[in-house]
Amino acid sequence: MRVKVSRKANFNAAHRLYRPDWSHEKNDAVFGKCNNPNFHGHNYDLIVSVEGPINQETGFVMDLKVLKDLIKAHVEDTLDHKNLNTDVPEFKNLNPTAENIAVVIWNKLRPHIDKTHTLEVVLYETPRNFVTYSG
Repeated sequence: MRVKVSRKANFNAAHRLYRPDWSHEKNDAVFGKCNNPNFHGHNYDLIVSVEGPINQETGFVMDLKVLKDLIKAHVEDTLDHKNLNTDVPEFKNLNPTAENIAVVIWNKLRPHIDKTHTLEVVLYETPRNFVTYSG
């Protein structure tokens, strides 16, 4: 039997969507307001889920306190109140779209989750716009 457990978190960050190899006009056409040269911010909501068998000794799939601490150390402490384009090394050459942010978060957490468990990241950029990444 496999069960999925989830932890919700949030962080606030600024970013700009653009490609330096494109003209200003093309960046504006593709990314619109998100191409603001002065950046713009979001209040991101994050749901991290781990699925696996229930440990017969503890009754847990994963201790949610451990998951909470992993999210704090590897996501909140590295992304919260940051400019993703300038402050986060993973985005030096990677456009910080919601899709790419979700993949970066998954990659930060995956090494710390039991390999027999699946990991899923759901990132809400706005209450109506969200992405899901499961590896």
